[in-house]
Amino acid sequence: MNEYKGKSLSWRVADGVVELALDRAPTNEIGLAMLDDLERFSAALPGLESVASALILYSEQKAGFSAGADLRELYSLAQKMEMSSAVKGVREFLERIHAVLNRLDTSPLTTIAAVHGVCFGGGFELALTCDLIIADKMARFCFPELRLGLIPGFGGIPRLKRDIGNAVVRDMLLTGRSINATKALSTGLASQVAAEGEALRLARATAAQVTKFDRTAAAAAKRFIKPLPASEMRNEIDIFCDLFARPAVMQGLRNFIENTGAHPYLP
Repeated sequence: MNEYKGKSLSWRVADGVVELALDRAPTNEIGLAMLDDLERFSAALPGLESVASALILYSEQKAGFSAGADLRELYSLAQKMEMSSAVKGVREFLERIHAVLNRLDTSPLTTIAAVHGVCFGGGFELALTCDLIIADKMARFCFPELRLGLIPGFGGIPRLKRDIGNAVVRDMLLTGRSINATKALSTGLASQVAAEGEALRLARATAAQVTKFDRTAAAAAKRFIKPLPASEMRNEIDIFCDLFARPAVMQGLRNFIENTGAHPYLP
């Protein structure tokens, strides 16, 4: 299936490049609908990998790449069930999203995230599956989960540790502060910074360069330099589920849902 349009994303293939566009208002929150579409994409990947060399992941939403997990959906799940059942449901969701993101992470395609605006929480974790992050100069990256009494749950901590220095990982996780594109470039999180509104154009130019190389050699190089931290990610799921069962998390989610104002993040 070389072209698809779902409820929350679409993809197409042209000139050896797959373009996967997130498009769920307001800011590509990752809930069950997005997960369903991502699983459909994951199932289509073998066919896409046979006709392409690169993948670009980007957002059609003006506000940014992705604001992360759908916290309203998560809170609603917890409210409707006994806590033990809610934790089971959360674990099942996490295992599904991990399977999809691990498939993206290990795809033989050279994967490029073109990021603008907010790239927070689960959205940041999605971007981290890609081999390259090209950041619009107005992009911001953040792990705000500790504000809710949680940790990132989509495999983000092990992936970030794989890519950049542990001191930066600790700073982002334990302070909840966001970093801008310039900081992302200097730490090695982003490979390139684009002018405002130009991240997708630059990603397309980079993908065109990638298509010039031998696909087998590129895939072998990727396997060598980008190991999947699978055991750490399984441990992350366990920690997330243990934390989720606490009353403090329900209160944090309730505060988030009931707060109708902006949710500011430290610079």
